[in-house]
Amino acid sequence: MKRLKNIGLLLVVFLITFATPLMVFAQGIEVTKTPTGFMAIITIVPLIVVLTLLFLKVDMIIAGLAGGVLAMIIGGIGLGEVNKQFLEAIPTMLTITVPIVNSAIAMAVFKSGGYTAALMLAKRGTKGKVEYVSAFIVILLAAATYMSGIGGGSAMVIAPLAFAAVGVVPELIAAMSLAAAASFTTSPASLESSIVSKLGGFPISEYVSTMRPYWLLFVVVAILLAFFGTKRRHMGFKEEATDEYAQLSNAQLVKITLPAIFLLFAVILGPVVNNLVGVEIFTPLVYMVVTLALIFFCTKFNLNESVEAMIDGSTYILTRLFQVGIFLGFINVIARTGTFAVIASVAELAPTAVVVPVAVLTGILIGIPAGAYVGSILTLVLPVAISLGFSPLALGFVTIGVGMGSQMSFVNITMQALSSGFDLPILDIVKGNVKWISLASVLLLVLSLVFA
Repeated sequence: MKRLKNIGLLLVVFLITFATPLMVFAQGIEVTKTPTGFMAIITIVPLIVVLTLLFLKVDMIIAGLAGGVLAMIIGGIGLGEVNKQFLEAIPTMLTITVPIVNSAIAMAVFKSGGYTAALMLAKRGTKGKVEYVSAFIVILLAAATYMSGIGGGSAMVIAPLAFAAVGVVPELIAAMSLAAAASFTTSPASLESSIVSKLGGFPISEYVSTMRPYWLLFVVVAILLAFFGTKRRHMGFKEEATDEYAQLSNAQLVKITLPAIFLLFAVILGPVVNNLVGVEIFTPLVYMVVTLALIFFCTKFNLNESVEAMIDGSTYILTRLFQVGIFLGFINVIARTGTFAVIASVAELAPTAVVVPVAVLTGILIGIPAGAYVGSILTLVLPVAISLGFSPLALGFVTIGVGMGSQMSFVNITMQALSSGFDLPILDIVKGNVKWISLASVLLLVLSLVFA
């Protein structure tokens, strides 16, 4: 009740300080007038309210609504215009079909056991060298997250397998977090890549191809961290659990893994093959059908179960796209008051050489307290970066920064999945990640300074 009274008081205050409408759009950042003086300070208040509520773990839609109502009062924006922004933002997000398809197919591969079989093969093949299994776990998590676009979903499946095979290794957990952050922020199937593409006004394929070298770089860093972190602890394998996969032969495990191998090839190398042969062979429709067929032929799933697993797998990303669509509608209302134009005008005062690193650092710092809402944070941070003329590469660095910050957050889904999978309090997961994710963040800042 106290919080509601405070919000009500804010509304009354800003009703008294009613302001003239100013034309600004979050997507495209088309500004006709930038607020100045006291008005410039007032227009930033709705954004501060949204961030504060997100930090307090208030649902993103409630936070967006609170900021949107304040923006209506400050900017004199009518309900008709708000309704227009609301109805336009939702379908904008839901038209991102390729990430939806990729995510759904990847989740079907998850459910059919492809990743469990792959880890069992790696465990058998290393013959007691547990550090190699740790490295493979990171590769598996990175590949699964890159294909599905869902870091939390990947960690939920792979973390218990890692705990069963290796046990608790802080460096492995941090490496998994780093790999997840780099993967879901640059994936062709993720919500985050979709938001960058839509707000930046360029194809998602351009963003993905631009960021792929940096995704690979951070994955390699994560692999090395897991490998040497496990090796220096001189650990051995935990006793193998008695489950159905432990009883299967290597040939049977390879067969179950084939759908995952094909999907990984189609998502990462498919575009390269298409360009080389000059024909669109690996399209979403083709690899969807082939992957489902492989799940049917190579696993215990029948055709109905394969398709149902894919449809069920689409639920997560569709729900998140709908949620972010509503949130983005409110952010566009806030943008109409001139908020992002004001912030951009201040940011322009910074030396050109450090504008991108400062934006990346901002993303990292915001991602720590608000890590559950990476997509919503991007809709707050990226419009400013876009108004400053950031390239797709620079926007990608900012996006990865928010992702890395989220891996030091108590409210992030991936962190919660790791806590559950490794049977550790989330506080221990966060403490273990801070050192290594911070070092990775320094590397990201250096990259943004040199290459962006």
